[in-house]
Amino acid sequence: MLSAPAGATVGAVKSAPPPPADGRRPPAAPHRRTRPWPWLRLRTRTLLLQCAVVTLVVCTAFGAFAHDSEQRLTREYQQRALAVARTLAGEADIRAAVARWSDAADRPGGGAAHASRATLVNGALNSRAETVRRRTDALFVVLTDDRGIRLSHPDAAELGRRVSTDPSAALSGHEELARHRAHLGEEVVAKVPVRAPGSRRVVGEANVGVSAASVHAEQTRVLLSGLGWLVAALLVGLAASVLLARRWKRLTLGLEPEELATLVQEQEAVLHGIGEGVLALDTRDRVTVANDEVRTLLGIEAVPGTPVRELGLTPRVRSVLREPDAGRAAMAVVGERVLVVSARTVRREGRRLGTLLTVRDRTAVESLTRQLDAVRTMSAALRAQRHEFANRLHVLSGLVHSDRPEQAAGYLDSLLVSGPLGETLPDPDPRAVRDASLRAFLSAKAAAARERGVTLVVGGGTWVPRAVTAPVDVTTVLGNLVDNAVDAAQAGRRTPRRVEVELIGVDDALLATVADSGDGVAATRRHDLFDEGASTKEPDADALGGRGVGLPLARQIARARGGDLRLTAPGAPPAPAGPSEEAPPGTTAAAADSAPDNTADGAPDDRVTGGAVFVARLPGVLACADEPPRDEAPDETPSDEDPTDEPPGEGPTGEDPAHEPPGEGPTGEDPAREGRTGDAPPRESPTDDPPEHPV
Repeated sequence: MLSAPAGATVGAVKSAPPPPADGRRPPAAPHRRTRPWPWLRLRTRTLLLQCAVVTLVVCTAFGAFAHDSEQRLTREYQQRALAVARTLAGEADIRAAVARWSDAADRPGGGAAHASRATLVNGALNSRAETVRRRTDALFVVLTDDRGIRLSHPDAAELGRRVSTDPSAALSGHEELARHRAHLGEEVVAKVPVRAPGSRRVVGEANVGVSAASVHAEQTRVLLSGLGWLVAALLVGLAASVLLARRWKRLTLGLEPEELATLVQEQEAVLHGIGEGVLALDTRDRVTVANDEVRTLLGIEAVPGTPVRELGLTPRVRSVLREPDAGRAAMAVVGERVLVVSARTVRREGRRLGTLLTVRDRTAVESLTRQLDAVRTMSAALRAQRHEFANRLHVLSGLVHSDRPEQAAGYLDSLLVSGPLGETLPDPDPRAVRDASLRAFLSAKAAAARERGVTLVVGGGTWVPRAVTAPVDVTTVLGNLVDNAVDAAQAGRRTPRRVEVELIGVDDALLATVADSGDGVAATRRHDLFDEGASTKEPDADALGGRGVGLPLARQIARARGGDLRLTAPGAPPAPAGPSEEAPPGTTAAAADSAPDNTADGAPDDRVTGGAVFVARLPGVLACADEPPRDEAPDETPSDEDPTDEPPGEGPTGEDPAHEPPGEGPTGEDPAREGRTGDAPPRESPTDDPPEHPV
């Protein structure tokens, strides 16, 4: 038989972990207290506890009532016995008879102690005492002399004997009430002194006793009558405990205290851990719950108990709270953030509990949306350029196959001096917009507008000689204005549909003017044009939060930089032409009479009139480095006289004279460009005077 090695513990399941190297004992695991009676739920434990408390209270009250009733009955029977004893001791014949027995006891061989029992039994005192005892239902009525010898007693054998209790108090002239046990049982006794007739001398005592059994019987009757009230009170208390337990269950949703604590902790963690803002209001529109995210997004304190009118919410957010069941989210601009807010009414069992406002930050999504919109615009521009280049290649292919090399070479030369903006912007100066990203943005917007049947032109006064340092803000403001202008021009009744953009750089500020040929802004919409959610367009079900965000966001960006965005000319829809005159395209009849003559040498007017005009001022978006004046720009050719150094409209257009075909006019236009095939319509010569914009 194998024996266990020394030091091994027989039957051990696993060995103890080795002690730490430093000799210190590892800290003991925290003791987890277990609740008593884990098999009982909170409702059951509460019910049992309440029942125990109710039972204890009722029983204690009943015990106090029983003790009080016993004391009360004892005093009542004592007073009854005292009254009988006083009456008996006050009768004259009783006083005289007792006085004779007391005087006889002073003589040798006299007194009740030496009298025969028959004499005492048949005596007047015993007869009178028995009559009183039977009438008052007393236990005994005893008369004694001044030595305590019984002169009357219910038991004849006790006559002539000394009383069993101390008679000294009564014989001293004092009344006494006592409760003690004698040979007749437990009794309540009243002792009254008997005085001699006509004097204060005590000659004996009158003892009247009432059995304690009578007191107990009366007390039992009283307690039995109160027992019914006891049971009724106990039942009412138990019923109230059951109802309270049920209500507690409804209020706690049937959860245990541990579950409630865990639920509160989890909800608190979720409430402050989610990326959305949550603001809860009660039925009186006071804040009840607000997480950290909603305080950050809305820029409010939101202390519980604060009325919603004191939170400083924007009008857009307040309008969402006023209509909590609108069924869709709304976009709001708060500070530099674009938020999606939604509100709903919280109800439980058909009862309104309050309003819940959820806020989501859409600033990053809006930035991605703008970038995606730029990509889409660029792809549309590339698609238009691909189509345009395909048409040019078709023309070039036709000239080559028709054996016209000179015309093909001239056509190629004309293509070299044109670019993406050359098809959409009239005679642009390459240095008018120095920033490449801004030129690409305008080119993309022009291509996208052309696909929608709208011509986007750059005003002749455009001059931005510095690089853009805040392209996101510039493209956001300018993009919203251009998009709105293209929408207005496309929906308007004037033709041709045109949008004009003029950009002027003043120090580090950019002044942008956007005009369209649309029907203008209605008078009913001018007061809330820059309010969040307000829009002159039809609602778009696919747009998250609806329309009415672009202009408020653009104005918010402009004002955040110390600038502004405003509507300088609301415009008006075109009026029908009169029968005797024909209004020019794109102008109203009134405008045709008052418009200045901006044509030169018969060239048509390129100004965009009739629609709305928006002006934006964006400080701090251009580079602060000093730029050389326009007439002292660095030459791009070794020639001493670079024609590109002259501002537009004051000299040559900057085209290479070697590439100018014969017959070129004074404006520098290439007749070959007017007659070439392609998607773009023939270009019109610019006016001599650049359009004047209210900046």
